[in-house]
Formats: sequence, structure tokens, C-alpha cells
Amino acid sequence: MPEIIKGGRITDLKPGDARVIEAAGKSIALCNLDGTFYALDNTCAHRGGPLGEGFLDGDKVTCPWHGWQYELATGRCATNPAASVARYETRIEGDEVLIVL
Repeated sequence: MPEIIKGGRITDLKPGDARVIEAAGKSIALCNLDGTFYALDNTCAHRGGPLGEGFLDGDKVTCPWHGWQYELATGRCATNPAASVARYETRIEGDEVLIVL
């Protein structure tokens, strides 16, 4: 059965922002793209940079360490398609963002 964790309130993360969530032994990058929330594994496949500390560029998050980009909808690495990160389902309940692990 999947585990559901709280990622915070909708208003905690403004459109265009990303942040790191630590829960259930995982580090997750939570991103808000124009009101749609995406959750990816926080660790860049290149050198382990924190994606949740990166910035959004269109529909991608850019690692702050070396600029590798990941598609928010799939976790696919746009810089190196052989290196993807896990993507987690998000849900909105009331004013809470939930992440399904």
C-alpha cells in the first residue's frame, strides 16, 4: 500500500518555486509549476545535487550544482536521457499538497 505524506499547504510554495521535503526516509523535490505540483527524487543523477534547491525553467527543474535539467511530469533527464529520477504522484486535498510514495 502506498504511503501518503504531507508536502505542505498550497500557499507554502508559490508558482515557479521548488523546495525540499524530508519524509519517510526520502528527500523529495516539491515543485509548483503554475499551480500544478510535482514531486521528484531530490538527488540529481549527475553528482547528487539537491533538485529542490534548483530553479524551474518551463516544465523542467534545473539542478543548482551543474545545470542538469529534469522534466517535472516524468522525472526524465533532459540533459542525459539515460539518467532519470523517480517521480511521485501528488494530490491536493483541501489546502494540503499530498505526495504518494
